[in-house]
Amino acid sequence: MGKPLCEGALDTLFREARSYNGWIDKGVSDDEIRAIYELMKMGPTSANMQPGRIVWCKSDEAKQKLADCAIEGNKAKILAAPVVAIIGYDIDFHEELPWLFPHTDAKSWFDGDEEARRTQAFRNSSLQGAYLMLAARALGLDCGPMSGFDNAAVDKAFFADEPRQRSNFICAIGHGDEASIFGRSPRPEFDIFNRVV
Repeated sequence: MGKPLCEGALDTLFREARSYNGWIDKGVSDDEIRAIYELMKMGPTSANMQPGRIVWCKSDEAKQKLADCAIEGNKAKILAAPVVAIIGYDIDFHEELPWLFPHTDAKSWFDGDEEARRTQAFRNSSLQGAYLMLAARALGLDCGPMSGFDNAAVDKAFFADEPRQRSNFICAIGHGDEASIFGRSPRPEFDIFNRVV
């Protein structure tokens, strides 16, 4: 049974968290990257399909290769970040279901239906990307998610050896520079975009 987090934790994860465009000069260790993943993987996905495939661009070479695929406004953000995660997905995630979801023959649900696999992989990898950001924040790191890049170019640059994998979005991770953020954009009140029926 879940129990509510303290107000400070809610601030860290949601109310005071921001999307950063710049970073202070402090790195992100491989241990921190692994810690993010260890939390991220615990978030729920449909039938525990875990379709997310993450490429962590940490070297200057990898970040430059990714920046080359980005729109002009995102190039500097990518190059300056300590690490940038490419959140991707595997269209053939169902091949792993016999051990990821052993309770039933879930693999057969997706055999021969690539369109359904694409939909599920994209949806659930998007969830996993959100879990990644919450995990990073929970560990004291900041995030700068981005979608301004050429997906096909990123797929060619980073998933060429895995042709059934595709990029979804990217997220810079590090220790955010407060000077790089704008004022908080509006957040709508409940009644604007919600209905209880």
